[in-house]
Amino acid sequence: MAKITEFREIPLDDLEIGKGQSRTRQVSEGISELAESIDRVGLLEPIVVCPGSAQGKYEILTGQRRFLAHRELQRDTIWAAILDQRVDELEAKVISVTENLVRRDLNRMDLIDACTYLYKKYGSVRAVVDETGLGYGDVATYVKYDRLTPKLKEMVDQGELNLQAALRAQTAAEARGDKDVETQAIAIAKEMNQMTGVQQRKLGQQLEKSTGKPIEDAVEEAKSGARVTQIVVTLGEEIHGRLQQYASDEGTNQDDAALTLIEEGLSTKGYID
Repeated sequence: MAKITEFREIPLDDLEIGKGQSRTRQVSEGISELAESIDRVGLLEPIVVCPGSAQGKYEILTGQRRFLAHRELQRDTIWAAILDQRVDELEAKVISVTENLVRRDLNRMDLIDACTYLYKKYGSVRAVVDETGLGYGDVATYVKYDRLTPKLKEMVDQGELNLQAALRAQTAAEARGDKDVETQAIAIAKEMNQMTGVQQRKLGQQLEKSTGKPIEDAVEEAKSGARVTQIVVTLGEEIHGRLQQYASDEGTNQDDAALTLIEEGLSTKGYID
């Protein structure tokens, strides 16, 4: 892995934006505001660069928006952290994702793009998790985005559907053997979009098991469920932390997450049909 060896001002004319940038959407949005902030308080974090393809040139790995803001301000140079060697697109992508995660300015679609790219290169979810520091559940969900039908992708991109709901809905529609999978998946996803993670899973299971059941009936059953009895369980700190992470990955609360895990455990042991 390349290492930073020096910090110094670099002429803007000697910089080029690298292909490994994880931010690909809405890059120019808010540049004027960023430029105003930099003009007022200065550059708080240097950009990260590595030697470029041409002699004396540098490739921007992180900080393209800061670079664009400096260009708007008509600055001649920008403060940069310089790596000791040129990096390939894969390593550049990892560096860009990691830096942007620390800054928390990547939107979800950029994360999906970056994780999908890294997954195709590494071949496993765990490798992407290890490289980026993202949660396993998040990465596992992001890399499945590519299998969605075009219309479902479009609806997720536009914020009309939650990615997890879209994935679960398509799986259920495919299991039902519907001729028009996309239309059925959209109908199911719209219902799931209003549900908790546990309700989404229950609806998916009902639709997959009872292929002839109308979607409306399955939705009502998933929302209502049976009467419940509350129990109190004492968990160690580590297990509690894992439960919280699982609930976060599933987009639900701890009670629903614990219920799901109990049901799955009982089903595996043969206590639930």
